[in-house]
Formats: sequence, structure tokens, C-alpha cells
Amino acid sequence: MVQRYAVSESTAPLPEVEAIALAATPAVTVRDIHCRGNCRHRSPEECATATEIVFPYRGVYARHLGRDQAIAEANQMLFFNTDEGYSISHPVAGGDACLSLAIDEPLLRELTPQALLHDRGPVAFRHHRLRVDPRTQALVALLRHRLQHRSTQILEAESLALDLVQHALGPRTTHVAGASIGRQRLADRAKLVLASDLARRWTLADIAAEVGGSPVYLTQVFQQVEGVPLYRYQLRLRLARALDLLPGCEDLTMLGLDLGFSSHSHFSAAFREAYGRSPSDFRRSALAH
Repeated sequence: MVQRYAVSESTAPLPEVEAIALAATPAVTVRDIHCRGNCRHRSPEECATATEIVFPYRGVYARHLGRDQAIAEANQMLFFNTDEGYSISHPVAGGDACLSLAIDEPLLRELTPQALLHDRGPVAFRHHRLRVDPRTQALVALLRHRLQHRSTQILEAESLALDLVQHALGPRTTHVAGASIGRQRLADRAKLVLASDLARRWTLADIAAEVGGSPVYLTQVFQQVEGVPLYRYQLRLRLARALDLLPGCEDLTMLGLDLGFSSHSHFSAAFREAYGRSPSDFRRSALAH
């Protein structure tokens, strides 16, 4: 998912994966990576050519490393270590999009708590993925939108990228899943159900029926694996999608309704509680020169 590139011409079919360079300096490289997600089965194994931190912001995919699996969606960040083999699958239709950051190795080592890194060799992360908090989601969206709309200078973009990484890896914001493989897989199935239809007003009974298990057991397992209740996890997925769409949206009321909120006031209150500003304030900030 990190290093696959395709160059398309106007007469050629759209590539399965497209990587768009947003910024490249000695300190940081930022790319916007889009995958159409046509292949539901596991892809052939690929190998990361550089250590990168990947922030999914739209859609969902599964990243496989041997027997381990990480569900990539907007509540997660994934780590791709240099020379690490992996494969990708898309259990939910619709494709995905991610913001990928490659940080200069000395800077990355300085930004990352030692507990998250392997002890020897080049910089490499111990974990395959960590859950992110709402501020991380907002920083990802702000960096991407400003680079896409060319509303930031490169020095500001570098600073924002480093702030994003430092915050995302901070001890107060990271959450490492601590559960058996079976419980993690149950939580993963619940994530896929939620991601399949962000606007649907799922009930616990609906989700439990989809994943196989009782509502009580599902809520207990999900809280243990992800550290947040199931309903709050769904809310953050919806709000992350709003972060993605806001700069190009004129009708905020319709956006909120399309994402499953009951009214504009409900959407605005939830957005402000998560990100500390209103949807319209974020939109102005993302586009500000």
C-alpha cells in the first residue's frame, strides 16, 4: 500500500493504486495514496522500501503480515517498516485513501518514544498499528487539505507534519491493542461492519448478528481491544469522513445528514466536541492562505 505506483495517461484505464506527491523535503515526504479496492482477496506480497507512517482517512482495507492482520480505517495509523513483507485485501467495497509520511530517520527516532521502536538496527516500529485520537485525525486532514489546495508554505507544512507525528506517537494518545487474536478478530469484524455503511444507525443487535456473538460480549471485547466504546468508535469514523469532505462542501446540513447525524446541530456539536472547533471553522482553517 505504501510503495505501489502507477502512471496513467488520459487514454489509459485508471490505475488500481495512485500515489500523489504532496511535499518532499529533506525532513519529510508526504504522499496521498488512493486505492480503488477492486481486489477483495489478498494481494501478492509486497515489501516496503522505506519506513512510513500511514494514516487512513477514507474507506477501509486489511493489511496482512504473516498471521497478523490490521484493519486500516480512519481511527488507526499503520506502520510500514523497511523491507517488511505484507499484503493487502479489501473486505469492504469502495476503495481507500491514506496520507503517508516518511520522516528523515534521525528526526523520526527523535520524535518516537523508544518503547515503540525495536532496539537494534534502522528505525522500525514494534507494532503494526495504533489507534489515533481525534486531534490526530484533525491534523492529518489539515495537513492534507492545505497541501492539496496549496494554502501553506513548505516550512509550515514541515512543521505541521512533524507536529502530527509527535502527537500521534505521544504516550497520552496511543493505544496498543491488548487482547487475544480471537478477540482482535471479533473487533475487526465489527469495524468492517461499521465502515461498510457510515450513515446507517446500527444497533448492537445488528452488529452482533453480522459478526457472530452476543451484544454484551461484543461490547466488552471491543472496549478491551480498542479502548473506546463501539458507539464512540462509529462516531469518530463519521467525523473523520466529515474532515475529508468539508473543504469541498457547501451544504453542511446535508453533509451531517448524509453521515447519519440527526440534524445540523447534532453534527456541529459532535464535531466541536471532538475537534474543538465548528465544521465551518475547520473548513476556513483548511483553506486559509
